[in-house]
Amino acid sequence: MLNETPLHDSTTSDSPLDSPMSQDSPIEKESRPIGRKAAKGKKWGNSSSNTSKILEEIARQSAIRIEMEQKRQENEMAIRAEYAKEREYLRKKEIEKTDRETMAMDTSHMSPETKQFWKLERRDVMRRRLFRDDGPSNTNWLNDQNH
Repeated sequence: MLNETPLHDSTTSDSPLDSPMSQDSPIEKESRPIGRKAAKGKKWGNSSSNTSKILEEIARQSAIRIEMEQKRQENEMAIRAEYAKEREYLRKKEIEKTDRETMAMDTSHMSPETKQFWKLERRDVMRRRLFRDDGPSNTNWLNDQNH
């Protein structure tokens, strides 16, 4: 062999990991950033305590939602009841107005048939008022044809 000296020093290898640059490289010292999936897994974990916390939160929010729905329904029912009372009040006022007009009707200038109609209407108003105010009472005098 002509030249017995090796081209490379045998104590060093040709591997890129063994190069002097790789030993001092800041890139190798930093750990690899964690991915989104791994971050989510780390955040939530798979432990039963996290699962129970999540279930407790869901149950709490459901209870709040149910309570709010019940309050909404109670408010709606109260509004409907108030509206029904108001409608009933207005209906009674309208009936009273019609009854007053019926009782005040001047029949002096009317034909005998029209007078008879208004006489019967007045009798109906009086019956209604007597039964409404005092309950059933002696109303035979209303059926008397002499009035």
